[in-house]
Amino acid sequence: MLHLADLNLTLDSHARRAVKHEQVTVEFAATAGELMSLEGPNRFAPGDALITGSTGDRWCVSRARFDLKYEAQAPTQHGQSGSYQNKPIPVLVRQVDQPFTLARSAGGDVLKGAAGDWVLQYAPGDYGVIADARFQRVYQLLD
Repeated sequence: MLHLADLNLTLDSHARRAVKHEQVTVEFAATAGELMSLEGPNRFAPGDALITGSTGDRWCVSRARFDLKYEAQAPTQHGQSGSYQNKPIPVLVRQVDQPFTLARSAGGDVLKGAAGDWVLQYAPGDYGVIADARFQRVYQLLD
């Protein structure tokens, strides 16, 4: 299995930009823990966002990152559990043609992808993995 390390999609000629369009349901963690996404374990700290996507997938986002990337949908007030919409912030993406692993961040949870899944780079050293079927449903390629 391919292990992707020191990945920098800004230097990858096959990388593209994409934007996500998805309304999600959010709960905020009261204690530290771990949830299992389709791609692997997601550890979280108190206050982090535990997200259920429109396709039923679950993952977590640190509170600081969540506050920058999601907006509450009425009647939910920001910071309360409820319905949120992601902000249309472009990310770098690349489809991988073989099974792979990738750390979410340096020393972070290791995610697994199948052949045809996508790597997402949110910022330097900050990654995600998404199955192709879900990618096709919630992301739009920009270029």
